[in-house]
Amino acid sequence: MGDYSELARSIQFNRDMNTVSSSDPGCLLIGVGRSAAVFKIAGEQKVIKVFFPGFEEVAAEEAHIYGLLSDSEFYPRLYDSGMNYLVIDFIEGKTFFQCLTAGVPIKKKYLDEVDEALGVARNAGLNPSDVHLRNIILKPDGHIMMIDLARFRQVKDHDQQWEDLKKVWRYYDHRYFPKKLPGSLLNIAAFIYKKTWEPFLERRKGKS
Repeated sequence: MGDYSELARSIQFNRDMNTVSSSDPGCLLIGVGRSAAVFKIAGEQKVIKVFFPGFEEVAAEEAHIYGLLSDSEFYPRLYDSGMNYLVIDFIEGKTFFQCLTAGVPIKKKYLDEVDEALGVARNAGLNPSDVHLRNIILKPDGHIMMIDLARFRQVKDHDQQWEDLKKVWRYYDHRYFPKKLPGSLLNIAAFIYKKTWEPFLERRKGKS
């Protein structure tokens, strides 16, 4: 593919920002998030992530972070970026969220690799936060890779979310704990965590 900026310009969004109104035929929509849509580029093992209007600062921040981590085996390589887009490796596999809904076991060694990946980010001067089930991908080769890194440079205390997920995994690893869970249950658990447990932890930190 020649000019990735041309691809980015071809992608237009509806006013609600949740649907794509037009795109180049060489772009296959594979996901829509809170700030951007992701397209697989035809004929290449790459994706182009195009950010919604108003999210240009997020695009620049995420491109910078990918650039810092491009040499790591745990993060996609950054190939190009512009005002509202970035181009990175296409990562085949399932997110941890998809693993849980499909009944694919999440092993302790995968968690250890996530810890190693976060260590790489910290050594690069970053402060990883907002690590959740949807931004960790388990590849077919049995190794993990991390995506959606815009919040890896926030100036805040050590993010507790990943540590809490690891605590929950101890129950999940029990032989009688179900290894396949409905997505609706996972979404409810995430909502409750964000609305109640996370604010409680912040208040407790403030008092200490």
